[in-house]
Amino acid sequence: MSIGENRSIRVVQYGLGPIGQGAAKLILKKAQSGQLELVGAIDIDPEKANKTLGSLVDASSDVIISSDAEAVLAKTQPDVVVHTTSSFMPQVEQQLLQCIRSGAAIVSSTEELPYPFDRYPVITKTLDSAAKENGVAILGTGVNPGYAMDVLALVATGVCTRVRSVTVQRRVDAGLRREPLQKKVGAGITVDAFQKRQAKGGFGHIGLVESLRLVMHGLGWPIERFTEELEPVISERKIETPYLTVQSGRVAGIKHTAQAFMNHKAVVSLDLRMYVGADQPEDRVIVDGDPPINLVVEDGIFGDTATVAALVNAIPQVLSASPGLRTVADLPVPRCFLPEV
Repeated sequence: MSIGENRSIRVVQYGLGPIGQGAAKLILKKAQSGQLELVGAIDIDPEKANKTLGSLVDASSDVIISSDAEAVLAKTQPDVVVHTTSSFMPQVEQQLLQCIRSGAAIVSSTEELPYPFDRYPVITKTLDSAAKENGVAILGTGVNPGYAMDVLALVATGVCTRVRSVTVQRRVDAGLRREPLQKKVGAGITVDAFQKRQAKGGFGHIGLVESLRLVMHGLGWPIERFTEELEPVISERKIETPYLTVQSGRVAGIKHTAQAFMNHKAVVSLDLRMYVGADQPEDRVIVDGDPPINLVVEDGIFGDTATVAALVNAIPQVLSASPGLRTVADLPVPRCFLPEV
């Protein structure tokens, strides 16, 4: 899909949680250039429906938030939908199909979408086929997965003549992040509660294995096997955030690791530590290669702002992509869309 030079890109924001609100606000700000236009907003929350988007995100917009996705898509006929509703593919499949059938490309923050081919082959085939039939592209992206533990690692290997292994380490102070993320990593709960939630699945950071598979795919390395471990990080002191309190001895967050093996060796290792009170946050990519690379982002990439940016910055790229379900490794190097100078 391509947009003519004489009109703006029509955007619908689907989902207005903290990330969706941030995305909508950034789209409205960048719309001042005339290259973007936010034409619709969707959310099922009755406390948000029928209000103006501007009143929700403290910006200038008379767009009325609606819970009727089909009606909004039919009325506004967007070029692209920025989708921010759920982490899990089964929960968003029908939402994505709605958007595809309306003729809109999709940029989504769904954490299982950046590389869903192995975990959800049937859903993946359905979405890919529908997207190709309707001539649009779908992209799952964000800061993690979508950048910090996969794209950044792949880019780091771009100056190597040989790569033996890739290690990515990410340390995040969850106490500085939004409330849903603090709850998602179990901040404040007991170890017993952590273990019960872990046993049920769908807990902790979603998308680490997707990042692992994306890096392996990007390097052309087959996965012989992979491992994944999730452990609680226990707080040694009482910590208060704007949303909750973590008592000493309770869970502060998670240590989540994954490794992919080839030729009986761990060739990609991901280590995510996301907990309230984490000292010295940073993102680090270590490439054992020729030449070796040790790339460090001091203080780390602030995930909430970065996720919003990744979504909005991907709009022109997904519109230019060939139809189907795409990954961030299929598209050009991410860059800021409509940067201010």
